[in-house]
This record gives sequence, structure tokens and C-alpha cells, in this order.
Amino acid sequence: MFPGFELFGKYISTYTIMALAGIFTAGPFAMSQYRKRTGDSYNMLIVLLFSCIGVAVGGCLLYGITNVQYWYLIFEAENLEQLAKYIYMIFGGSVFYGGLLGAMGVAAIVIKCRKLSFADVTDCAAPAAPLFHCFGRVGCFFGGCCYGIESDFGFVYEHSPVEQANGVRRFPVQLAEAACLLIIFIILWRLLKRNKLNGKLFAAYLLMYAPTRFVLEFFRGDEYRGFLFGLSTSQLISAAIIICTAAYLLLKRLKQKN
Repeated sequence: MFPGFELFGKYISTYTIMALAGIFTAGPFAMSQYRKRTGDSYNMLIVLLFSCIGVAVGGCLLYGITNVQYWYLIFEAENLEQLAKYIYMIFGGSVFYGGLLGAMGVAAIVIKCRKLSFADVTDCAAPAAPLFHCFGRVGCFFGGCCYGIESDFGFVYEHSPVEQANGVRRFPVQLAEAACLLIIFIILWRLLKRNKLNGKLFAAYLLMYAPTRFVLEFFRGDEYRGFLFGLSTSQLISAAIIICTAAYLLLKRLKQKN
């Protein structure tokens, strides 16, 4: 659609702009909600800043895992320049689930080290996650990545960085996911404002997003992301998240009864 533009001789991608818009919208939102609950926003800022590291590392690692068939190139590089080229090719992208899991892991460490309330931090971060992701998916739509299946309804890409996406009318799966994420955000925000599901809002986010992502994956056409047993990488992770989150909530409930 509109992957980017030139400004003062520099190319600026639309996805980058939308990602930054998501960061500067979701971040302050989470901090304001945390301040309302605890009277402090600094600790949430610290958690968010360190979580960004988890997002970057986790997203690139999972992207590299989906490109495992190309790892052999690293060992065949003839010089440092070629090695750097292959490493960038394999790990130079990002997968949302990798970033999410990386952020969750880093956030858990920061929360424990700073002796913060796990429930307070995760409850306030829960609505912020789909809010940030919503901006990102709109960026994907403009950028032409994460394109959809061929469809009678949709848009035709002419400048997508993925060559096979161009010239065919495709279902706007990115916008469909953005709409779902916006709905999830609104639901979680209302629950947070009403003090519902205290300590369980992030689990609620996972249980709403994972099935949504699982279904929407069937409307994507970018099979290069890796498929196993007829399911994409993100579908397998979605299924694992649903099972693990449900098991966590069940064990927590049984523990509370005991």
C-alpha cells in the first residue's frame, strides 16, 4: 500500500512510524494505569524499557528459528562480510510471538528483582499489549508484509517488499487482526477500570489473542514463515499458549481453594 517515503534524503518506513506510534501510545497508557493503581509510574517505565530488550531479542530469535533451513549458510561463509550478510538474512526480521515471549520473560525478571506486585504490573500491561500490537498490524498493512490470501475482497499490493504479494487482490488480514486487537484492548481496559479479574488480566489477554491469531493464520498467504503438521509456527505457539495459560489458571484456582 504505502511502505514508506523519502524525507530529507532518508527513507522512512511506514511500519516504523506505526510501531513508534504504538510504543508512545501503549507505554504511557500502561504507566498511567499503573499510577492510578499504585501511585507510581516509574517502576512500570523500568519494566517497559527492559521489556523492549526482550521484544527485540525474542522477535529476532524466533524469526531465526523459522529460517532454520538456512543456518548452514553461516558455516559456509567465506569472510566476515558474507557471514554478517547471512546472519542478517536469517535473524534480521522479527516475529511477534518471539517478541511477546521475550518481553514476558524479561518483565518477570525485572518484577522479581525490584520486588514489585506481579498482579499490578501485568494487569496494567495487559490492555497495553494489544493496543501496541494494533498499531503494528496497521503498519504491516501499509508496509505490505504479513499479507493475506488471494481474495475477491481486499487490496492489491504494488510495492510490497515480498515480491509474491504484489499484483494480486488479497484479503486484508492485517486490518482484521488490528480490529480484533482493538476489541481486546477495549475489553481489557473496561475490566481493569472495574477491578475485575485482578491478577489475571494478562492471562485473559493471552486467552483472547491466541485463538484469534490461530484462526486468522488461515487467512494469511506467507507460507515462508514455516509450517508443521499443516499449521504455521504462530498457530503452534497459539495452541501452546492456550494450553499453558489455561493450565496456569486451573492450578492457581486449585491452589487458592486448598
